[in-house]
Amino acid sequence: MELYRVLLVDDEEDIRVGISRKMDWASLGFALVGEAENGRDALELAETLEPDLVLTDIKMPFMDGLELCRILSERLPASKFVVFSGFDDFEYAKQAVGLNVSEYILKPINAAELTGVLQKLRAQLDAERTERQNVELLRSRYEESLPVLRELFYTRLLEGRVPAGQESQRAARLDIDLSGQAWTVSLVHIDGGSGELTALSVQQLLEEHLKSEGCFNRVFLYNDSVAVLTAFSGAVSIYDYISAVDRVCSLAENYLGLTITVGVGTPCAEPAGLPQSAEGAHDALEYRRIVGVGRAVYIGDLEPDTGDRLSFDEADERALTAAVKLGGEAEVQAAVEQIVGRLRQTGQPMAQSSLFFLELLTCLMKLARGADLPLEEVFGADFTGAVRAADFASAEELGAWCLERCLRMQSQIRRQRTDTAGKTVEMAKEYIHSHYGESDLSVEKICEYLHLSAAYFSTLFKRETGMSFTAFVTVVRMDAAAERLRNTQDKTYLIAQACGYEDPNYFSYVFKRHFGVTPTRFRAG
Repeated sequence: MELYRVLLVDDEEDIRVGISRKMDWASLGFALVGEAENGRDALELAETLEPDLVLTDIKMPFMDGLELCRILSERLPASKFVVFSGFDDFEYAKQAVGLNVSEYILKPINAAELTGVLQKLRAQLDAERTERQNVELLRSRYEESLPVLRELFYTRLLEGRVPAGQESQRAARLDIDLSGQAWTVSLVHIDGGSGELTALSVQQLLEEHLKSEGCFNRVFLYNDSVAVLTAFSGAVSIYDYISAVDRVCSLAENYLGLTITVGVGTPCAEPAGLPQSAEGAHDALEYRRIVGVGRAVYIGDLEPDTGDRLSFDEADERALTAAVKLGGEAEVQAAVEQIVGRLRQTGQPMAQSSLFFLELLTCLMKLARGADLPLEEVFGADFTGAVRAADFASAEELGAWCLERCLRMQSQIRRQRTDTAGKTVEMAKEYIHSHYGESDLSVEKICEYLHLSAAYFSTLFKRETGMSFTAFVTVVRMDAAAERLRNTQDKTYLIAQACGYEDPNYFSYVFKRHFGVTPTRFRAG
């Protein structure tokens, strides 16, 4: 098993040497990966080493152990902290407890006592690691969440928020059987009651009494009401199903004292068509004021041939947008093929697909504008927006045109992101060079200026510069200090203040660590 990483912090070298040599780290499940002689050095080391355990003295120059624990507990919330001190001070102990420090040990440090503390902490770390990695526990929690996850899946399915072509795969993960030869969606409107209890009672009524041969129903809560996802097997008539729905509507009046009206959408041949069926069910409910309540209302009776309409809907737009922005070339090809494949399946001439193409074109233009890309770079220098479906001889030709534009946008967005990352880091560097003299310069302060999260900025900055934010600031401050020492007669403490160090002793310490000589020797040449 991987050893837990330990950072040891104490301003007394003999104590650090004693602890490091006396402890059999590996047998206790730990590895001593770093040592520091003050809190500020430890903070910089921890940024790189990310220790699981920090052993720190309280009384140290430049930054004490409690301040170190306070900062690291925010940056490394999973880490453990042990503090030790030569002062049996209850106030220190109380502060340590308040900082979520695991143990408080008095000096002189006893090897046997520290061994006991490490054994205890290892048990805690093991338990936390095991909990994170325990597949059975995760599976148990997953199974407990299944009812909620299934309802969430059904909701996403009806709203077109499941990627096209992945419906059955994602359903299988939740132990949902989406098999069938056709599917339809029904939505319930309830009169005479409100709230979750009413919806639950209607759900139970439908589960118990909605029966029709060749139909398999899944009833679930949906948008403060109830929805039914029905799969048809064999040559089942939609009207047999509607008759079964009508019977349940009658039962609702007798059993629950409620009037329910059920809008039934047009059946679809693939699960990808369920959002359109749900939209049809919703439209059917709008007709209840005309055709009456307390019955099933089938959109196919009121708007014939609804199922033959081809529309570029929100699910298509989300899938295409996600592929261009987040996927690779293969994902873009798959998204375009999914869209064009539906157009191909209708068999209708391109001239009759004008609305579909207009919606697709609108999506592409929104994508370009949202990414701040000039339209001529995406669509060509002569683009005026006057492109028609009839300009394409076939669905394949339209697909090739669409794919080329999407890949063009994907390439430009990637280049834009790279440029943006570089510009962000350059802005950060400029900010550092302008503010290195401020003693409170920090990751948090620069992130507030850049409007970025600390975690993202730290990763981005290190990736682009090859060093941490703290290390970069130190280099800038040391270069500025060296320049002042060469070209001015300012006293060392004034140079320290000008370079962001309130404590001249700490400035001298960092300077010597950086250049190998004290500021005085450096100036003397």
